Amino acid sequence: MFSLGSWLPALPGLAWGWALLDALLQGLVGACAVSVLCSLLKVYLYIQCVNNPERQAEKEAIAGQRPLLELLHVLVLTGVLALVGSRVAALVVLEFSLRAVSTLLSLGKGAHSSQLYLLCQYSLGCGLSCGLSFLLEGAPHRSWNLALAAGLAGLLALHARRLARHVCALYELHSRARYCGVCILLLAAGHGIPRLLRNALALTFAVADLAAVELINRDFLSTAEAVRFWTPLTICYTLLVVYMQEESQQSMGRGLAFRTVVVRMGGLFILLLTVGRWTDILHILVSFLGELWCLLRAGVLLESCWRQ
Repeated sequence: MFSLGSWLPALPGLAWGWALLDALLQGLVGACAVSVLCSLLKVYLYIQCVNNPERQAEKEAIAGQRPLLELLHVLVLTGVLALVGSRVAALVVLEFSLRAVSTLLSLGKGAHSSQLYLLCQYSLGCGLSCGLSFLLEGAPHRSWNLALAAGLAGLLALHARRLARHVCALYELHSRARYCGVCILLLAAGHGIPRLLRNALALTFAVADLAAVELINRDFLSTAEAVRFWTPLTICYTLLVVYMQEESQQSMGRGLAFRTVVVRMGGLFILLLTVGRWTDILHILVSFLGELWCLLRAGVLLESCWRQ
């Protein structure tokens, strides 16, 4: 039931319109979450560069990012997440979760965690989309709930973006003069931003993984159908994780991130050619564009992470 249009006649086109509105609202929540993630990482990396005289060029590059491009990034990512179906979004979430666990186990704690946060941008958006689809399924006020979630997410993204702009413009002055409460707080506790992000992302992906498994399993009428799907999927994910671990040990840099996206999406594309639907193929192509868009937008931050 779509509460916003419950007083209108039940027309097929009208129901499709409300479904599209819900998809856009879900995509907006995911895009705002990605914006908050990037803004907080921008604050953290900028503070690290300020404290290191050898990283002044990185500091200027981080501060030189344009606010209008950030707004464009949110709008484009909203459209991409709205177009991607829940089935492919669930596959993206599960693939990243497996890759993240493997990476954390092999590398342990350290500077690589910031890089992993940037690589999870699109997966985070898909995770929130899956989680909202699962949690609000059948809710009597689904559209209102999504509108409220989108409003709150937009406020968080706006304040995080303002914080990033404030830090890039005035952090050096305020931290030396002990003038601004926000900058003094960041001076004392700014090193805890990665830990905050780690806890928030762990909770988000835990819920998203449960929702993803449920969303995928609902399409199967029997256990045999589920086994025929999950068996090649598990093999594909295992091979992808092994390949990416070997690649990460041999090379680093932006080229590695783009090759990883091509390999991951190519593997899912081939898998869905055999066990998926034709709509899944289109959604994989859209996801590929979404991954590339997120990496291109975060190029400066990725370079800063790799140089740490």
